[in-house]
Order: sequence, then structure tokens, then C-alpha cells
Amino acid sequence: MAIKSKRYQEARLEASTNLELYWWVFMRVSGVVLVFLLIGHMWMNAVLVDLNSIDYDYVAKRLSQTTWKVYDWLILALALLHGGNGLRYVLDDWVRDPAKRFWTKVVIYSLLAFLFFLGSLSLFNYDYGVN
Repeated sequence: MAIKSKRYQEARLEASTNLELYWWVFMRVSGVVLVFLLIGHMWMNAVLVDLNSIDYDYVAKRLSQTTWKVYDWLILALALLHGGNGLRYVLDDWVRDPAKRFWTKVVIYSLLAFLFFLGSLSLFNYDYGVN
């Protein structure tokens, strides 16, 4: 079950396993990191650059640099992990039948793994043709 505490000390008492406590801490840390990563992403792409100048060439030039690939991959990975763990909390609370919960999680985790694989593949395996 999901930990409903707001403080770490209370969460430690409420956690059934250490893994559950680590996921609780991860949700707090990844949420804060995601906020700053996404604000930085929006700042660099919507404030520093004129929105009318963003086209394929701009994106190709940006994604031909390893730094931007890693930055975007970090957003992708954290967002999928954060969202998947949040969805796990929802499923644990709402799907009562253990068999249905198991198969629902299998489908959701498979979809998340596919999206992560596809996103990583498109970020790191595509030649944008920029010299």
C-alpha cells in the first residue's frame, strides 16, 4: 500500500518494506528534480529562443549534441519512473483483486518499458544529419 505520511520519520514507521520507503523518497526527490528540469527545458526553448524559429533544423542541431540528448533522456526517464510509480500507488489502492492488479501492472509496466525503449532509441540512435 502507498505511504500516506508527509514526513520521513512517519513514513519509516508506516512503510512495510525498505523498498516501499525508497520509492516514497524517490517520489519526493524526482518530483522536485522534474520541476527544475522542465522549467529549464521551457526556459531554454520558449524564453531564450523565439518560438517561431523552432523548426526541424533547430531541433536537429540541438539533439546532435550529447548534452541535450542526456538532458532530454533524464526528463524521459524520471517522468516515466515518477508516473509509473504514481500509477502503481493508484492501482494498489483501487484494484482490489490480486490477479487483476497483477495483470494490470504487467500491462502498465510493459507499456512504460516500451515507451522508455522507444524514447531512448529515438534520442540516441537517430542521425539528425547535422555536421
